[in-house]
Amino acid sequence: MFRSVKIALLAFCLLFLAPLGLHALTWKSADGNVSWRNADWSSAGLLPAARAHPEAMVRVYAARVGRWRGIFAVHSWVVVKDPGAGAYERYDKVGWGSPIRRNGYAPDGRWYGNEPELVFSADGAEAERMIPRIRDAVARYAYANAGDYRVWPGPNSNSFTAWVLAAIPESGATLPPTAIGKDFPVDGSWFGLTPSRTGVRVTLGGYAGLTLGWIEGVELNILGAVAGLDLRRPGIKLPGFGRIGV
Repeated sequence: MFRSVKIALLAFCLLFLAPLGLHALTWKSADGNVSWRNADWSSAGLLPAARAHPEAMVRVYAARVGRWRGIFAVHSWVVVKDPGAGAYERYDKVGWGSPIRRNGYAPDGRWYGNEPELVFSADGAEAERMIPRIRDAVARYAYANAGDYRVWPGPNSNSFTAWVLAAIPESGATLPPTAIGKDFPVDGSWFGLTPSRTGVRVTLGGYAGLTLGWIEGVELNILGAVAGLDLRRPGIKLPGFGRIGV
């Protein structure tokens, strides 16, 4: 039994502590300590002018959060545009004021000065079919009142985006492993299907869990940090760094 404990501790150090420590060093050297006041929140120029793209659009983005939390996590949000619309709609969950923000920031805006990463995109008829279900999921989100936000283990911004993605499982999209809070059980269930409906997930209230799915891959969640494997597009998932692979 003692040997099993030693192996488990060694695995924990190699899979969780070592990557987080290394990423902390790279984050510090990259000047990841910009304050809220001094950060750049402007458009990253990822989206065309809404009227220049008459088709319906859906986008999901994620970007590193600010200060020391950027070592661990990203913030994610959802963007939609109806066909022919002259503007985008952006939905975030934040930790102050009214938690669900509509158009609180530029649709493709930087977060704490960090460039957004595209998680999912759909255009045309595919996006048009998804948009009503996205808006319905936003309206039905259970943690939409003031005070309904917890940085860890959730419900936070990533819990919200994961809930929305679960409403469009055909998207085949999954949040990056650095989306701390994505495994928080918004519906209260500790066992069920993954958001993509291609596997199963067991979660202990977001504090720990195991995910097995074709889209999500294999993910071991310990205190919000995720290590695992991407099966569909071969790669590894490491705390702090996120997904590394094809």
